Amino acid sequence: MTLKEVRIGGSATVTRINSTGQIKRRIMDMGITKGTEITVRKVAPLGDPIEITVRGYELSIRKEDAALIEVEK
Repeated sequence: MTLKEVRIGGSATVTRINSTGQIKRRIMDMGITKGTEITVRKVAPLGDPIEITVRGYELSIRKEDAALIEVEK
């Protein structure tokens, strides 16, 4: 399952980031690393971006990037 598929109010733990290079580095720089707990807070009216809570702060991430983050509930 990917972060993109987690429903509003749902929580999940990151298991893997399916990317390389600059995109993976950018995602990791935002604090999204293996083992991190993420909660989906809300989704924009048109579906993009997704607002999540990670490591105690709110973060908006594009669905395109959320699809690269594998999670487990």
